Amino acid sequence: MSLRLGDTAPDFTQDSTEGPLHFYEWAGNSWVVLFSHPKDYTPVCTTELGLVAKMKPEFAKRGVKVIGLSVDPADSHRGWSKDIEETQGAKLNFPLIADHDRKVSDLYGMIHPNANDTLTVRSVFVIDPNKKVRLTLTYPASTGRNFDELLRVIDSLQLTDKHKVATPGNWRHGEDVIIVPSISNEEAKQLFPKGFKEQKPYLRTTPHPV
Repeated sequence: MSLRLGDTAPDFTQDSTEGPLHFYEWAGNSWVVLFSHPKDYTPVCTTELGLVAKMKPEFAKRGVKVIGLSVDPADSHRGWSKDIEETQGAKLNFPLIADHDRKVSDLYGMIHPNANDTLTVRSVFVIDPNKKVRLTLTYPASTGRNFDELLRVIDSLQLTDKHKVATPGNWRHGEDVIIVPSISNEEAKQLFPKGFKEQKPYLRTTPHPV
């Protein structure tokens, strides 16, 4: 069964491009983005891994560690990483799990039910420091993932964990946010000194909290 939002992300120990990796120990108190690949030497995933390597500083600014997964063994990953560096202009700078026995794929429900059972779907999991799954996404093989969207979601999750707000559609960091309906207007005046606009009793917006 696939993981649902709020579930605890399973722990595991598995081989990787950086040697044996104990997931919880590696993750520590960080947020984590775990994203899977069907197999090595695939074109879309080659571009994605290069892109994430370039974007690693943006994830790090948010206290996020990134980790990839493919079902091929570590020696294959190391060969593929050379192609990634050559074609994408970025060296792999985060672990790539070698899930050769599909242990992690099975734990996380990554096996595609309508495809060859050795192929993982192109899944994404955002996991918080408490090891709770906060976002899941599944992409088709032909469509590269939008990692800017993952940064946007992480910005929203981290903000809404800290403040009693939600973020509207297409929200970007720094833009107005929505006060959650459970907060009364009187409480909102205390919590949000910048003030708020009430479009409807259930729809109140306030500037991005500091």
